[in-house]
Amino acid sequence: MITAIKGKVISQTQNTLVLGAGALSYEIFVPLSVTQRIAENKDSNGEIHLITYHYYQMTPSSASPVLVGFINELERDFFLEFIKVSGIGPRAAVKALNKAIGEIAQAIDRADVKYLQTLPGIGAQRAKEIVAKLQGKMGRFTLMRDKVVDTPQRTGPDIQDEAMTILAQLQYKKAEAEDMVAKALLRNRGITSAEELLSEIYNATKK
Repeated sequence: MITAIKGKVISQTQNTLVLGAGALSYEIFVPLSVTQRIAENKDSNGEIHLITYHYYQMTPSSASPVLVGFINELERDFFLEFIKVSGIGPRAAVKALNKAIGEIAQAIDRADVKYLQTLPGIGAQRAKEIVAKLQGKMGRFTLMRDKVVDTPQRTGPDIQDEAMTILAQLQYKKAEAEDMVAKALLRNRGITSAEELLSEIYNATKK
């Protein structure tokens, strides 16, 4: 079981890091508050130390190891409480925690269902379940001083460039990839991330 990891950031997106530790590189899923605080928590050698939650994502035919990273143990402890809520798995929790954990804990403590519904993937019923399960257990988390700076969604060239890079890695020719990206953006003008763009491309290939 991997409980912590230290290394240099090779690449990062909003919710993932690739960390080089020795001869190995690890993909680590991280909440937005962690992503935004990577730079300020690097040591003098440019390395970051993350506390991790290590689990296996199960499918009918395989079990894939997954790492979720945090700046400190308190963040991990909140995450472990959060995924106790029915219907919230680790990957969904990483995406949902796109605001400061201290703020989310305070919202749970005061039963602020409307605030909780602003978290990605959290609807009205799930917000009520979060309050029912966790209210009264948030004391130590409400004092956390983590932060999340609101940033505009990336659009246009940034998303397209990221999608093109991934398609190139998948051995698609440049002209073919450009055509797929352009058609996907025409079909769905609400795309706000490279992941959504690639999903749109994949769904089109199934038709």
